[in-house]
Amino acid sequence: MFEKFPHLESLEQKIIKINDQHFFDDKFQIIAGPCSIEDEAVMDEICSFLSENEIKILRGGAFKPRTSPYSFQGGGITSLEIMKKYAEKYNLLTITEALGFESFDIVSDITDIIQIGSRNSQNFELLKMSGKQTKPVLLKRGFMNTIEEFLFSAEYIANEGNKNIILCERGIRTFEPSTRNTLDINSIAMINQNLNIPIISDPSHATGRRDLVEKLSYSSYWAGADGIMLEIHPNPDKAISDGQQTIDFNTLEKIIKKIKEFKNYNV
Repeated sequence: MFEKFPHLESLEQKIIKINDQHFFDDKFQIIAGPCSIEDEAVMDEICSFLSENEIKILRGGAFKPRTSPYSFQGGGITSLEIMKKYAEKYNLLTITEALGFESFDIVSDITDIIQIGSRNSQNFELLKMSGKQTKPVLLKRGFMNTIEEFLFSAEYIANEGNKNIILCERGIRTFEPSTRNTLDINSIAMINQNLNIPIISDPSHATGRRDLVEKLSYSSYWAGADGIMLEIHPNPDKAISDGQQTIDFNTLEKIIKKIKEFKNYNV
């Protein structure tokens, strides 16, 4: 199967270079932040917490693809400017989603990592555009994609010359209605075992339930994930979007502590 992806198969190491920093070089990465970028006070509080806990990458949504046209769609460039301001204050790197061609250049100019979301995972022209620039790309698995289709999407990016790709397993749609999606642990194990490309897990979107995020973070670690991306908020019940899948600071502190224990055990 994996010979179908010559550019991905040719990767010799998982290291992603951002400015003068290296990521995924045998160090489990935690990426965290709000579902949607809110006001400056909330962003300051979140960034301060991340910095105190040595988390280097801040996530936040500015252009939000929502199933309902009546749901909050994000704050656009104003939100990105807030994100950039506090990321610089606390020396964090940033990641946000480029929703389409119009927002791509804006996201590319302001953020350090460009996210291609689940709904755009087979927007092949957008994937090509991502491959023609040099910033790292975090590619989420389409919620109806097979593992092969997921990897073909990454191959589109690599084929254009950009091999700084981070894969993200964010759950797929199945017949199970008790969670938002079903986290496919199989994909994490298979990709980790066969390709030298970072793959992280997004338990927040996979479950849609904050009470399951912690345990699936641990499951992802043991399946071979190179990191996790989590939605956090100082008061999840007051989050402007997706509060039901957003964890609080105390829960993230527990996850960090436990994963550090795992790493010591692993040694």
